[in-house]
Amino acid sequence: METQSCIEVKNEWGIVAARQAGRSLSKEIGFGSVDQARITTAISELARNIYLYAKRGEICLELVEKPSKLGLRKGIKIIARDRGPGIPDIKQVMMDGFTTSGGMGAGLPGVERLMDDFSINSEKGEGTTVTSTKWLR
Repeated sequence: METQSCIEVKNEWGIVAARQAGRSLSKEIGFGSVDQARITTAISELARNIYLYAKRGEICLELVEKPSKLGLRKGIKIIARDRGPGIPDIKQVMMDGFTTSGGMGAGLPGVERLMDDFSINSEKGEGTTVTSTKWLR
């Protein structure tokens, strides 16, 4: 079963809408309040990065399932996609404390810690796609 919805991020309201959609879907899937907060925080960070660095993009949320020993395991997949300038050095931005915006530098490494699966693809001048998944325990 795959259900996907995408929220355009081009202003602060897009960030808020993406957060709300993520919280709603994670609650619907059955995540507890702590994991809902983790998912919402990850979405917020990804959406804010889109807004700050690419000016516009989208956050897509998808209910995913995979077979496990106990039957089907459910999760939420978050795909953050933009057509911005790209990330010149992914290894550098994945280091704790690295920041180009004057923030705490917890951004993408923080998202990776909050989620169970994480990947990032970026091409200079083409944009960036971050895909992360949180599995229901």
